Amino acid sequence: MHRTLTMAGVVTVVAVLAACNGSPLETSGEAASAVPDRLTGTITLDGSSTVLPVSGAIAQAFESAHPAVKVSVHESGTGGGFRKFCAGDIDIAGASRPINAAELAQCMKTGVELIELPFAFDSLAVVTNPANTFATCLTLGELRRIWDPGSEGNVTKWRQVRTSFPNRPLALFGPGPESGTFDYFTLAVVGTQSKSRHDYTSSEDDTVLVDAVARNPDALAYFGYAYYAANKDRLRLVAVDGGKGCVAPSRDAVADGSYQPLSRPLFIYASRKSMLRPEAKAFAEFYVSPENAPRVERVGYVALSPATLLSVTRRLDQNVTGSIFGGQGSVLGVTAGTFQDEDQLKNALVR
Repeated sequence: MHRTLTMAGVVTVVAVLAACNGSPLETSGEAASAVPDRLTGTITLDGSSTVLPVSGAIAQAFESAHPAVKVSVHESGTGGGFRKFCAGDIDIAGASRPINAAELAQCMKTGVELIELPFAFDSLAVVTNPANTFATCLTLGELRRIWDPGSEGNVTKWRQVRTSFPNRPLALFGPGPESGTFDYFTLAVVGTQSKSRHDYTSSEDDTVLVDAVARNPDALAYFGYAYYAANKDRLRLVAVDGGKGCVAPSRDAVADGSYQPLSRPLFIYASRKSMLRPEAKAFAEFYVSPENAPRVERVGYVALSPATLLSVTRRLDQNVTGSIFGGQGSVLGVTAGTFQDEDQLKNALVR
């Protein structure tokens, strides 16, 4: 599914997310104030629905500071965004997983050099309808039983997940195969990336998934935490037991590494060619500026530390191309601390 946000739509999404997180959203674009106001042009950004709320907030702030620049924010999933990026059709791709080997090969084939810019961490949210008062915590094994390909057509009742659960239908909703969230969740839960049962309702648009769960008392779904944060009154959050007890996704659980294996880094990928245009370079620098950390946090994600973001900015300024993950795509066990260690940063982000 492909979704385009007009700036009116961006303003609406950003306002809702900010309101749900308890404080008004600044739109002054302070970090961009040092960039000359003579910037003009259009910047194109596409990709992950998980990254979309952040991109919308930052695009709004940047346009406020530079009204002669248009930032076009689209959503077609991480995979769809990489296809457009490697075809040279967009300036920046938003991604909820690192670029994989096939996508890297396609970029090399078309001559698109990429600059990988991590900026935050997400804690994937597993959610049910508020009417569900029994599935307050699920083990990783139970999630695997639900989503494993072998469960297709077989595990169709909540009681089959845990015998103490009621004998009610199990209605599943989740991202489609274009989604980086789908790639990461299947690797973390099922054990193999992109291996999942198919008898569930899928969408690349997380707001569609939110609405479906809110309407169905038997529903279970997963998506980026920001979409839970913006709809807390319509959804119930499920804690996950990864082997060390039940842990609910939260800022602290991401920061201390306890929400494993369902926390993962978020990225934007900048085209080196596009970065030759001053407006595109200014926007990318603004995106990963430490001054945007409050916007990232209000959406519901965990911003990388200021020191880490400054190292990410140096990666952009030095035109360091390629992926620090070597084309592996989704990678488990990466924590916020990984990006905060100075030695690892030196070896990874500023090679």
